[in-house]
Amino acid sequence: MDITTHVDFSRYVEFVDTVTSKESKDAVAFTQRINGLQSQGCDIQRLLTAAVGISAEGGEFMEIVKKIIFQGKPWNQDNIEHLQIELGDILWYVAQVCIALDVKFDDVVLRNVNKLMKRYPEGAFDVYFSENRASDDR
Repeated sequence: MDITTHVDFSRYVEFVDTVTSKESKDAVAFTQRINGLQSQGCDIQRLLTAAVGISAEGGEFMEIVKKIIFQGKPWNQDNIEHLQIELGDILWYVAQVCIALDVKFDDVVLRNVNKLMKRYPEGAFDVYFSENRASDDR
């Protein structure tokens, strides 16, 4: 069965356009938003660099894992080192976020530890608490 005969892609593209923010499709609106964020103290260029970089490097890391699990790439020292290199790249971008947010990496880790200690009061992973989180658990 040809599923494309059941979907009007032109209408879908029109729909996508209508539910897309002005800042996402208009360079003037985008520039105004960037300027507004900068005037509020947001280090937007560094934050955007970090967000794009974390996603890109995370994808590269996942690509290696995917090939190891699903495509027969060997679990060997070369691939372990490649994972470490990609992880280092991810950390480089995490450091960029820390600079953009004016926070210490230690404080980010401490906040994460405190969040997980609150989520798992017994100090160990628990499926129940993983699936049933408090309303303020982000």
